[in-house]
This record gives sequence, structure tokens and C-alpha cells, in this order.
Amino acid sequence: MLEPRWRSALAYQDHLKEVVVRGLVLDFGGVLTDLGDDFANPEPPLLTAARTAKRHGVRTAILSNADGVWAPPIAWQDVFDVVVTSGEVGFAKPDRRIYLVVAERLGLEPSHCVFVDDLAVNVRGAAAVGMVGVHHRSVNATVEELEVLLDLQLQD
Repeated sequence: MLEPRWRSALAYQDHLKEVVVRGLVLDFGGVLTDLGDDFANPEPPLLTAARTAKRHGVRTAILSNADGVWAPPIAWQDVFDVVVTSGEVGFAKPDRRIYLVVAERLGLEPSHCVFVDDLAVNVRGAAAVGMVGVHHRSVNATVEELEVLLDLQLQD
């Protein structure tokens, strides 16, 4: 049963437009490094997904518990609007502050971001600040879930 404020289908549709996911935040190790089953692919599938999402106006970020001197490969820099590392900010996932920092740097509310990590504890940390959390277990499952959340086709 719908809550009283959602009794009108139009009101509910308007609400969904307000909470659309506009930010994609990906962990590096275990997510962006996962090649899946297609070893012939020239780049990791979730990098391709991030590239496609960005082309469609989605803000993109890497959130990593790496030290402050780490940076993504040079060839990836045009894919990500923001890179946040725990070494840079002084706290690590699943500390709620790190998710708030990445959302702020993306210029988005946490509720407008989806966060993908291969560790459930980190996904729970993101969800605790209002992000949509995706627990990465396989490339195909993660990409399919992101396609639903972002309302985009991310793979062929």
C-alpha cells in the first residue's frame, strides 16, 4: 500500500524524478580492477560503464582506501570527475565522513549517488549516509544493477 502522500501515481512519479541517481562512485581495487569473464576486453567493464555513464551526464568518482599519493592510471583521468583516497582525507571506508566528502566534491547529495564496493561493510557505510549501495560480486550483476539505477544501457 502506498503512503498517503503517494496515493497519486503522478505524485509518486514526480518523487522518483527528484531522487534520480546522478552520481556513480566506484571502489578501485576489487571493482574497477575486476575484468570479469571477458579477458579480451581492452578495459575493465566497470570502467567502460563509468565512461558511458559520464557521457550521459552522470558525475563519476573513484573512492579508495589507498594512501594519499595514489592516483588512477593516467588513461582513466578523463573518466572520473573526482578521486578521493583515504590517505588524502585522513579517514577510510566505512567511516561516514569519506562518503560525505566524495558526494560533496561531486556536487551532489549522498542520496543522489550510487556506491559500488566489493566489501559489504563499505556498502553499508555508504548506505548509512543515504547513498544507494551496490555490493559488487560479479561484473555482470553489478552492471545490470547499475543499468537499472542509472536508467542507462551500460553494456552491449
